[in-house]
Amino acid sequence: MAEVTLPFGYRSVWAGAKIRGDAGLPAPPVTKGLTVTDRVTADMWFDPACPWAWITSRWLLEVEQVRDVDIRFHVMSLAVLNEGRDDLPEEYRSFLSTAWGPVRVCIAAEQRYGGDVLRALYTALGTRIHLGKEERGHELYVAALTDAGLDPALAAAADSTEHDEALRASHEAGMRPVGQDVGTPVVHAPGPDGSPVAFFGPVITPAPKGEAAGRLWDGVLLVAGTPGFYELKRTRELGPIFD
Repeated sequence: MAEVTLPFGYRSVWAGAKIRGDAGLPAPPVTKGLTVTDRVTADMWFDPACPWAWITSRWLLEVEQVRDVDIRFHVMSLAVLNEGRDDLPEEYRSFLSTAWGPVRVCIAAEQRYGGDVLRALYTALGTRIHLGKEERGHELYVAALTDAGLDPALAAAADSTEHDEALRASHEAGMRPVGQDVGTPVVHAPGPDGSPVAFFGPVITPAPKGEAAGRLWDGVLLVAGTPGFYELKRTRELGPIFD
């Protein structure tokens, strides 16, 4: 018997098998030549302090709902990225001085519980930092850890170098494929042909919802998977919009 495939979203079956759809209704006709798409995994590297990464992360959660992709979160660090740079504006230096805390807390939680906890912890931190406009500090970290169901004592990691080696390793894993002249968000994903692609961005505001999020995902993968494609950019006219 020859194996055939069902239209998008259905599992493959053997030719001649009896198949039925939901609620006992006949399933769509078996059609040769169409490929079943299994869910794939895309990875995003974030710094909790970055408002643009936050918006991109909310877009990716929308993408999960309309495309066969699961998002995994990882930590990068803008403070690590900009170490040793003497040409930074004073305002950005001040920003970076408080950017160590959130990434250290995230890495400490990942070391304790595993990477799956980063989704909830990032959501808790980002909600307080970007929506609540709360000041980055011990009180915020305790509250965010509590929101995520994690040990609030991990807030002490914000002022410790104990997990910095793991932080730098996570940062390097995310940045290596895209280079050091970009920031966050960074995304690694299977391209249109299944080959891995990695890119900085997209930088968007506000986050597209529903099928609009899916269309942007399709387009981003298309250009990112094009050999020799490096940049598509225009001047920002809006600041971060959180909705």
